[in-house]
Amino acid sequence: MTEITSLPPLPPLAPSPPHAPAFARIHLWLYRISGGRIGGKLPGRGFLMLTTTGRKSGARYAIALEYHTDGGIPYVIGSNYGKDHPPAWYLNLLANPRVEVEREGQRQWATARLVDAADRPRIWADLVRVSPYYARYQRNMSREIPLVLLRPVE
Repeated sequence: MTEITSLPPLPPLAPSPPHAPAFARIHLWLYRISGGRIGGKLPGRGFLMLTTTGRKSGARYAIALEYHTDGGIPYVIGSNYGKDHPPAWYLNLLANPRVEVEREGQRQWATARLVDAADRPRIWADLVRVSPYYARYQRNMSREIPLVLLRPVE
Protein backbone atom coordinates (compact mmCIF):
# COMPACT_ATOMS: atom_id res chain seq x y z
CA MET A 1 0.00 0.00 0.00
CA THR A 2 1.39 3.38 -0.92
CA GLU A 3 1.27 6.00 1.79
CA ILE A 4 -0.06 9.37 0.72
CA THR A 5 1.63 12.04 2.79
CA SER A 6 -0.81 14.81 1.89
CA LEU A 7 -3.63 13.32 3.94
CA PRO A 8 -5.02 15.56 6.62
CA PRO A 9 -4.15 14.48 10.16
CA LEU A 10 -6.22 11.71 11.61
CA PRO A 11 -9.43 13.11 13.04
CA PRO A 12 -9.79 13.07 16.80
CA LEU A 13 -11.86 10.22 18.06
CA ALA A 14 -15.42 11.20 17.30
CA PRO A 15 -18.02 10.52 19.94
CA SER A 16 -19.54 7.14 19.26
CA PRO A 17 -23.18 7.11 18.33
CA PRO A 18 -25.33 5.96 21.26
CA HIS A 19 -26.30 2.79 19.38
CA ALA A 20 -22.67 1.72 18.72
CA PRO A 21 -21.83 -1.42 20.71
CA ALA A 22 -19.29 -0.84 23.49
CA PHE A 23 -16.90 -3.40 21.98
CA ALA A 24 -16.87 -1.41 18.71
CA ARG A 25 -15.92 1.78 20.56
CA ILE A 26 -13.19 -0.04 22.51
CA HIS A 27 -11.92 -1.74 19.36
CA LEU A 28 -11.59 1.59 17.56
CA TRP A 29 -9.81 3.15 20.53
CA LEU A 30 -7.31 0.25 20.81
CA TYR A 31 -6.72 0.28 17.07
CA ARG A 32 -6.14 4.03 17.04
CA ILE A 33 -3.74 4.24 20.00
CA SER A 34 -1.69 1.24 18.80
CA GLY A 35 -1.52 2.15 15.11
CA GLY A 36 -3.35 -1.09 14.27
CA ARG A 37 -1.05 -3.39 16.25
CA ILE A 38 -3.86 -4.09 18.72
CA GLY A 39 -7.17 -4.91 17.09
CA GLY A 40 -5.73 -5.04 13.56
CA LYS A 41 -5.85 -8.81 13.37
CA LEU A 42 -7.74 -11.62 15.00
CA PRO A 43 -7.36 -15.28 14.06
CA GLY A 44 -8.40 -15.53 10.41
CA ARG A 45 -9.54 -11.91 10.18
CA GLY A 46 -7.98 -8.54 9.50
CA PHE A 47 -9.33 -5.16 10.51
CA LEU A 48 -8.91 -1.73 8.99
CA MET A 49 -9.99 1.70 10.05
CA LEU A 50 -12.44 3.33 7.67
CA THR A 51 -13.06 7.07 7.92
CA THR A 52 -16.13 8.40 6.12
CA THR A 53 -17.72 11.82 5.84
CA GLY A 54 -21.11 12.15 7.52
CA ARG A 55 -23.84 12.52 4.91
CA LYS A 56 -25.76 15.00 7.07
CA SER A 57 -23.13 16.54 9.34
CA GLY A 58 -20.11 16.64 7.03
CA ALA A 59 -18.02 15.47 10.02
CA ARG A 60 -15.47 12.69 9.69
CA TYR A 61 -16.26 9.40 11.43
CA ALA A 62 -13.90 6.48 11.92
CA ILE A 63 -14.75 2.85 12.57
CA ALA A 64 -12.69 -0.32 12.77
CA LEU A 65 -14.11 -2.93 10.37
CA GLU A 66 -13.32 -6.48 9.41
CA TYR A 67 -11.99 -6.62 5.88
CA HIS A 68 -11.11 -9.20 3.27
CA THR A 69 -9.41 -8.78 -0.10
CA ASP A 70 -10.28 -9.60 -3.68
CA GLY A 71 -7.36 -9.42 -6.06
CA GLY A 72 -5.43 -7.43 -3.46
CA ILE A 73 -8.20 -4.80 -3.11
CA PRO A 74 -9.70 -4.63 0.38
CA TYR A 75 -13.44 -4.84 0.85
CA VAL A 76 -15.68 -4.37 3.86
CA ILE A 77 -19.03 -5.92 4.67
CA GLY A 78 -22.09 -3.81 5.55
CA SER A 79 -23.73 -6.41 7.79
CA ASN A 80 -24.36 -4.11 10.77
CA TYR A 81 -24.01 -7.13 13.09
CA GLY A 82 -26.93 -8.84 11.38
CA LYS A 83 -29.39 -5.98 11.76
CA ASP A 84 -31.96 -5.39 9.05
CA HIS A 85 -30.87 -1.78 8.46
CA PRO A 86 -27.52 -0.76 6.96
CA PRO A 87 -24.73 0.67 9.11
CA ALA A 88 -24.27 4.45 9.20
CA TRP A 89 -20.78 4.21 7.66
CA TYR A 90 -22.31 2.54 4.59
CA LEU A 91 -24.94 5.27 4.17
CA ASN A 92 -22.18 7.87 4.55
CA LEU A 93 -20.04 6.39 1.79
CA LEU A 94 -23.03 6.16 -0.56
CA ALA A 95 -23.29 9.94 -0.21
CA ASN A 96 -19.52 10.50 -0.43
CA PRO A 97 -17.46 7.54 -1.70
CA ARG A 98 -14.10 9.20 -1.02
CA VAL A 99 -12.89 7.56 2.18
CA GLU A 100 -9.71 7.22 4.18
CA VAL A 101 -8.42 3.71 4.83
CA GLU A 102 -5.83 2.76 7.40
CA ARG A 103 -4.52 -0.78 7.56
CA GLU A 104 -1.28 -2.30 8.69
CA GLY A 105 -0.06 1.14 9.76
CA GLN A 106 -0.53 2.75 6.33
CA ARG A 107 -3.11 5.46 5.56
CA GLN A 108 -4.43 6.31 2.14
CA TRP A 109 -7.41 7.72 0.31
CA ALA A 110 -9.69 5.28 -1.44
CA THR A 111 -12.87 5.29 -3.47
CA ALA A 112 -15.62 3.04 -2.16
CA ARG A 113 -17.89 1.19 -4.56
CA LEU A 114 -20.21 -1.77 -4.35
CA VAL A 115 -18.95 -5.09 -5.69
CA ASP A 116 -20.36 -5.61 -9.20
CA ALA A 117 -23.33 -7.97 -9.50
CA ALA A 118 -21.26 -10.25 -11.75
CA ASP A 119 -18.49 -10.59 -9.14
CA ARG A 120 -20.68 -10.74 -6.05
CA PRO A 121 -21.49 -14.50 -6.05
CA ARG A 122 -17.79 -15.44 -6.22
CA ILE A 123 -16.73 -12.91 -3.58
CA TRP A 124 -19.67 -13.78 -1.31
CA ALA A 125 -18.86 -17.52 -1.51
CA ASP A 126 -15.25 -16.76 -0.64
CA LEU A 127 -16.33 -14.57 2.28
CA VAL A 128 -18.71 -17.08 3.88
CA ARG A 129 -16.12 -19.84 3.48
CA VAL A 130 -13.75 -17.97 5.83
CA SER A 131 -16.38 -16.07 7.89
CA PRO A 132 -19.52 -18.28 7.90
CA TYR A 133 -21.45 -16.05 10.30
CA TYR A 134 -22.18 -13.67 7.39
CA ALA A 135 -24.34 -16.39 5.81
CA ARG A 136 -26.33 -16.60 9.06
CA TYR A 137 -26.70 -12.81 9.12
CA GLN A 138 -27.94 -12.84 5.51
CA ARG A 139 -30.53 -15.56 6.18
CA ASN A 140 -32.03 -13.44 8.95
CA MET A 141 -32.31 -10.19 6.93
CA SER A 142 -34.58 -8.84 4.26
CA ARG A 143 -31.82 -6.66 2.72
CA GLU A 144 -28.77 -7.84 0.83
CA ILE A 145 -25.56 -7.34 2.78
CA PRO A 146 -23.44 -4.89 0.76
CA LEU A 147 -19.85 -5.75 -0.10
CA VAL A 148 -17.84 -2.56 -0.61
CA LEU A 149 -14.50 -2.42 -2.44
CA LEU A 150 -12.05 0.23 -1.25
CA ARG A 151 -9.97 1.06 -4.31
CA PRO A 152 -6.85 3.07 -3.46
CA VAL A 153 -6.57 6.50 -5.07
CA GLU A 154 -3.17 6.73 -6.73
